[in-house]
Amino acid sequence: MAYMTQEGYDKMVAQLRHMESIERPAASAAIAEAADKGDLSENSEYDAAKENQAKLEGRIAALKKTIAEAKIIDKSKIKADTVQILTTVEMKNVKNGMVMKYTIVSESEANLREGKISSTTPIAQGLLGKKVGDVVEVKIPQGTVHLEILNISI
Repeated sequence: MAYMTQEGYDKMVAQLRHMESIERPAASAAIAEAADKGDLSENSEYDAAKENQAKLEGRIAALKKTIAEAKIIDKSKIKADTVQILTTVEMKNVKNGMVMKYTIVSESEANLREGKISSTTPIAQGLLGKKVGDVVEVKIPQGTVHLEILNISI
C-alpha cells in the first residue's frame, strides 16, 4: 500500500495518462517505422524500439499498480504532536549543530530537492512516532547520527 497526498495521487494519474496517450503511441510508431526499414532479423533500430516499448509497458504497469494500491491521506486529520507521514520535521544534528528540515512522504512522492524524504528512509524510520525534544539515533550508511527534533508541523 502506498500512502500519499491527493496532490501526489493526481500527479501519478496525470503521468499515467501521458504515458498511455502520448508515449505509448510514439513507441508503437517507432516500432512501425523501424519495421518498414527491412529485414527484422538484422534491424537493431527495430530491436531498440521494441525494448523501449517493453520498458514503457513495465513503467505503465508499475504505475497502475501503485495507483490501485494508493491510500490517500487526509491532511486535516494529521496532528503535529508526533512525527508521522506528511509532517514536516525540523531537527538538529547533535554532533555538528546542523539544522535540517524534511517533510516525510510516500516513496513515490520523495524529492530531496523539495525537502521531501521517503517514509522508508533510515532517517524517516528513526523519526516516525517521536516527539519534539526527543533525540533519536539513526543508522545511516556513513555511521550513526543523533538527531534532536526541534519542531513538527503540518
